[in-house]
Amino acid sequence: IAPYSHQPSAPASKEVWKKGGRMFSILLAVHLALLACTLVSSGAFEKIAVHDYDVFFLLTVMMLIVIVWIIFYLVSTARCPDAILCRDSHAGPIWLRGGLILFAIFSLVMDVFKIGYYSSFYSCLSAIKIIYPIVQAIFVVVQTYFLWMSAKDCVHVHLNVTRCGLMLTLTTNLAVWMSAVTDESVHKAHSKLKKNVTDDLLRWLLKVGMRSSSTDVCNCNSQICQIFKNGYFWLYPFNIEYSLFASAMVYVMWKNVGRFIEHHSHHIHRLKFRLFRRTFFVGIVLGLIILVSGLGVLIVYEVQVNSITESTNKSQALTMYYIFNIVCLGLMSLVCIGGSVIYRFDKRDMDRHKNPTRTLDVALLMGAALGQYAISYYSIVAIVASTPRDAISALNLTYALLMIAQHTFQNIFIIEGLHRQPPKEDHKHGSRQKDLCGLTFVNISAVSLRVPDSGSTLAPSTAPGAEASLPSDLVRSLTAPKKMNWRRKCLREISMFLLLSNIILWIMPAFGARPHFDNDTELNFYGDSMWPAIVDICLPFGIFYRMHAVASLLEVYI
Repeated sequence: IAPYSHQPSAPASKEVWKKGGRMFSILLAVHLALLACTLVSSGAFEKIAVHDYDVFFLLTVMMLIVIVWIIFYLVSTARCPDAILCRDSHAGPIWLRGGLILFAIFSLVMDVFKIGYYSSFYSCLSAIKIIYPIVQAIFVVVQTYFLWMSAKDCVHVHLNVTRCGLMLTLTTNLAVWMSAVTDESVHKAHSKLKKNVTDDLLRWLLKVGMRSSSTDVCNCNSQICQIFKNGYFWLYPFNIEYSLFASAMVYVMWKNVGRFIEHHSHHIHRLKFRLFRRTFFVGIVLGLIILVSGLGVLIVYEVQVNSITESTNKSQALTMYYIFNIVCLGLMSLVCIGGSVIYRFDKRDMDRHKNPTRTLDVALLMGAALGQYAISYYSIVAIVASTPRDAISALNLTYALLMIAQHTFQNIFIIEGLHRQPPKEDHKHGSRQKDLCGLTFVNISAVSLRVPDSGSTLAPSTAPGAEASLPSDLVRSLTAPKKMNWRRKCLREISMFLLLSNIILWIMPAFGARPHFDNDTELNFYGDSMWPAIVDICLPFGIFYRMHAVASLLEVYI
């Protein structure tokens, strides 16, 4: 009897109570998040004695603490002996880190605009409003470097300190995100009021309702001041996405603290730019058409909605917006259904290994979709219950229904792809072709060759008639890399189309195309206070969903 052989198992963790350390860090994060949420929401209203500089002071202190901890981690924790015994190859993929750097660059530009804008009112503003963007810029630089270098770490020293530091980092990013979303919402509400009411009425509304910015009492008459003001508000979407991307990466690091990676799941994925290889270009061309058309619709929409004579131009802009989105969402739903059907013929095994990154991706896709689900269902109820129905209402109803369907089908398509084993045909066939093509004289009887699509191997001790089939098997193995599975080609075309379509559906609401505020049906049904609050709460999740869907598609299919 042969001796029992087994794979070497991961070493046992030295931590006595792993859940206890996690519980303490979670409690710390919950209390800080509730405190930040209370201050941010209170600072948005005039009647509450909480000012925006109180919120900035809290966020500045939190960011400074996180900066100190990150420096401690990079200098001390990461350099300890046996601190990082393994690295999670699934955590911090290159697409996510690349997107993080892109959003970080725009966030730094936003901080520069903020510093320039607030510096124009240094005499009538609190100093914290100038200190805050400076500290935020330092925080963005330090955190981006930290996540780029350490996103894959599985730390095994200073466990509780590391968990608390990561949770503090996550909470700080969420607090900055809440502050940015609130600031942007207040700014858009003020802009809409200024367009529809007189200056005297605006002052009265701001006194009884939402707080005006502290810079409103100062004069911003210079052109450079207006450029700074408009610039940093236009860059808010990038800062919002940066905070959410960083929060997702920090959460995965927190899950990997004290974790040992199993040997069979520790793969090293190298970036291969195969974007335009082995494709029919159908998905790319169709996606580019949708992207360019969407940019044109966005420009026309912004011009017509913000024009003075908005009675006729507003309805035309809404009609154009809804028609474009109905066509785009309909195509995306159809290709997602087609992709799910193709999966029924896919022979790849399901990946059942423990993977915190994939678990987080699925949770974020399902959770972020709830924001758009909520807006769509509120719209459906308002349209159906309202008595006067016109063409715009019918388009709005179709748009809401297709939005629900598209999110559902796309989630099914992406999540099923996340749970599939990655294709290994290219690597196997490519390495085999490279090895066999370099052979001049080969002893065929001494080669054990795996025949593609059969699981059998040919050993030297095969039957005499088997040697005659070896050359043909060798030819088939050399020609196999030239063929690509039709299922993989179709999935790649579908993913490219979905990727470009999700990009334009992120750009449109992120940069001002929000028919929820321009369509009177929901405003008249729910009121001027309830409906904007619903949209302000739910829409950031819908915007984040689009970017996370892009990152997931890049991760799985490209």
